[in-house]
Amino acid sequence: MDDIKKLREKTGAGIVDCKKALDEAGGDFNKALEILRKKGQQLAVKKQERSAKEGLVGVYVHTNGQVAALVEVNCETDFVARSPEFQQFVHDLAMQVVAMNPLYLSVEEISRRVIAKEKEIYLEQLKQEKKPVKVIEKIIEGKLEKYYQEVCLLKQPFIKDDKITIEELLNQKIAKIGENIVIKRFVRYSL
Repeated sequence: MDDIKKLREKTGAGIVDCKKALDEAGGDFNKALEILRKKGQQLAVKKQERSAKEGLVGVYVHTNGQVAALVEVNCETDFVARSPEFQQFVHDLAMQVVAMNPLYLSVEEISRRVIAKEKEIYLEQLKQEKKPVKVIEKIIEGKLEKYYQEVCLLKQPFIKDDKITIEELLNQKIAKIGENIVIKRFVRYSL
């Protein structure tokens, strides 16, 4: 029962789903958590087709008053937009933007020119390090992934739990709340 309770708190899944996941995982908590996360991802993908026209603009101003962020997050109903869980999620995203200073929302927003320039820089570095030609492409892909984690909000590790990305957190919220949630845009101000 304790594991079921912990799984519910971590994922927001129902009691029956938590029990099924634990049974499927043979009582292994971490495996059950992974099963529920995958299930949540699938649920989130289905819900992403639905329209999200309600929502909130979240604001976070750092204590020194010199850095702030605005984040627009949409959902399907105003009922969800007014819920404490959704409001906390939006606030956490604004805080993430202040703390991590992402330049883009997603990888798709990065222009091909910027990606080509990054690849060019990495290629030059690797040539200077005399890396074998066979592994250069794999190394460049790895470096690009690291770059995406730094500059894309959805790819960044969540500041309150660095074991998950913002994208995974978003999918967890979609699964738990039961509505499509879309991070539309953000802006960060700094003196």
